[in-house]
Amino acid sequence: MTLRRMKTYTGGQGYVYQYYFVGKRVALADAPEAPASEYIFDVTSDRKTTFSVSVFLPDESLRSWSSRHGRALTDAEQYGAVKMRLFQAFDDIEDMMAQGRCLVVSGESLESALGTLGVQ
Repeated sequence: MTLRRMKTYTGGQGYVYQYYFVGKRVALADAPEAPASEYIFDVTSDRKTTFSVSVFLPDESLRSWSSRHGRALTDAEQYGAVKMRLFQAFDDIEDMMAQGRCLVVSGESLESALGTLGVQ
């Protein structure tokens, strides 16, 4: 049995979220975000109801970033950008369970997240 490390984030809407990383997989072929990597998190804001949030990192966003910066992102850098997108949703979306279950890291948000993290 895998023990998961529960983390906490206070969102801009006033909710305190608890979340943990479930895993990463290639997005299903029929997903509108495909081709992409899908990062899955389990999230709760009330400690009673847990729901999954998928954050998609499209291959095209990665290619665009690589072509502008002359190198590929490491797995850790990709995960960092995905978590920044999750945090942005925690800050901006009032009802995560109803409206924030499927998030996408666009090329613009990838650039912004990595800039915040100091990745060149």
